[in-house]
Amino acid sequence: MNRQKRLIVGGLWIAVAVVMATTLDLGVPSSASGAARLFVVVLALFLASVYLLDPWNVVSDPFRQE
Repeated sequence: MNRQKRLIVGGLWIAVAVVMATTLDLGVPSSASGAARLFVVVLALFLASVYLLDPWNVVSDPFRQE
């Protein structure tokens, strides 16, 4: 995956995290749905960092053919 595609996908994951973060209440989640929303925000930010930074060379594997 080239750099431009990685930036687009990473930006989309950040947008998902922002949209889900607007649904969270302030403080520690007290319900299962609040905890699930917080989990989705953390997961989306993790996926965005994987696509943007590619720390383990997972996304831009040189041996994978596109």
